[in-house]
Amino acid sequence: MTPRLPGRIVASVATSSGPADSSGRETAQTLDRGLRLLTLLAESPNGLTMTEAADQLGVARAVVYRLAATLTAHGLAHRNRSGRLQLGMAVLQLARRAQPLIADAAMPALRQLAEKAGATAHLTIADGGEALALAVVEPSWTQFHVAYRTGSRHPLQRGAAGRAIIAGRQGEAACVRSAGELQPGAHGVAAPVLGVEGLDASVGVVALGPLDTDEIDPQVIAAAATIAAALT
Repeated sequence: MTPRLPGRIVASVATSSGPADSSGRETAQTLDRGLRLLTLLAESPNGLTMTEAADQLGVARAVVYRLAATLTAHGLAHRNRSGRLQLGMAVLQLARRAQPLIADAAMPALRQLAEKAGATAHLTIADGGEALALAVVEPSWTQFHVAYRTGSRHPLQRGAAGRAIIAGRQGEAACVRSAGELQPGAHGVAAPVLGVEGLDASVGVVALGPLDTDEIDPQVIAAAATIAAALT
């Protein structure tokens, strides 16, 4: 699920036919290059020089200068003090606007997981070096359960949710478990959400006591797969 970029990104749309995508449909060449440049910048935390960007895109530097000027005008890119091109703050605004859409898509699977597991279910995403609880559903039938607020944050390296995200970056699909890492007495199980481009996320449950992993693990993995399918 990719939010639409605000404003006009194209500096000038080619009048001739653009490149064809994998389905054979024609695309606007300048828009295609602009989006590819954004992707390159997202994959380059230290930024790119104009020459590096031109080499990776396979275009002349003059083309990159035009693309960069347009992206900069919309806040999607900027030049740092050393002159390297980096992502702009407007990209963060787009990401924040996409978060409610992601949460809404995940809610049905989270509700089902919370009810079946009898534990608080959550969708957690990576936000820099932290794990951010994007959506939380508490079970309706239990007398006691963990209160876990939407918007809660903790280091990625702590807790099942964060470590599952790290595992997912390495292509691992198995569940990750934790006990008392974030809250004394709380036990968690989480699995990464795989196959959604640009999204580092996990789905998990947290309870006040030990969880039956033979029963819970398949439920968590199934919920992660359902949410991935809803987002692709």
